[in-house]
Amino acid sequence: MNPDTFSPTHFLWSFADGVARISLNRPERKNPLTFESYAELRDTFRALVYIRAVKAVVFASQGGNFCSGGDVHEIIAPLTKMGMPELLNFTRMTGDLVKAMRHCPQPIIAAVDGVSAGAGAIIAMASDIRYATPEAKTAFLFNRVGLAGCDMGACAMLPRIIGQGRAAELLYFGRAMSADEGLAWGYFNALSPADKLDELTMESARKLAAGPSFANGMTKNQLNMEWDMSLDTALEAEAQAQAICMQTKDFERAYLAFVAKQKPVFEGD
Repeated sequence: MNPDTFSPTHFLWSFADGVARISLNRPERKNPLTFESYAELRDTFRALVYIRAVKAVVFASQGGNFCSGGDVHEIIAPLTKMGMPELLNFTRMTGDLVKAMRHCPQPIIAAVDGVSAGAGAIIAMASDIRYATPEAKTAFLFNRVGLAGCDMGACAMLPRIIGQGRAAELLYFGRAMSADEGLAWGYFNALSPADKLDELTMESARKLAAGPSFANGMTKNQLNMEWDMSLDTALEAEAQAQAICMQTKDFERAYLAFVAKQKPVFEGD
């Protein structure tokens, strides 16, 4: 996969200055997912593990909305006619998208405008940083369509972001979380007017891309791995991770720049 020439079939992609920008592109339907877009997104995030040129990822909104979840006609209707083996193939595949997002070393920033519902809410949740417009409405609405709230890692990740009680309310009732609630609860890092959202997100992504990308990948790895570690295990894991980072040239570059009273230029090695 060459990020400069990559041309996906089921979503938009651009790449510049170390930042890859992804957005779904069915604005007339509020950007729903299909079986094909799920799979292509999963494969793309898997491939990013090996693409050092990409140092940060933005998952953007399009046409005033982020993602309305699985397409009612192209996903929901076929699911009602599938047997258990086919259903498990689908639910495991959607979970694999979350795994791929969490396992790729690049920090992912979600820029959420308008509707972020169902699997769309999960994609934002699985990102590392989330910005939103005041108009953003986030709904883990699985309960409202007769399904459990435990979808694509929601019961594991959402309580860690906003707390057990708040997550339980959203998952049991499927109600929309307002942008103000999301900000107050720590789900969103910041709110921005719609006409400034892309600017805020890309500026942050470029800052990440200009940073020590190997070390950023190590931070993401430890944020994932330490969920189920004891404190002693986590401290040892971080000691090893930091010792590895201390062998990088970026660490030396930062020291030399400090001595020279200059701003370090990181190269990700």
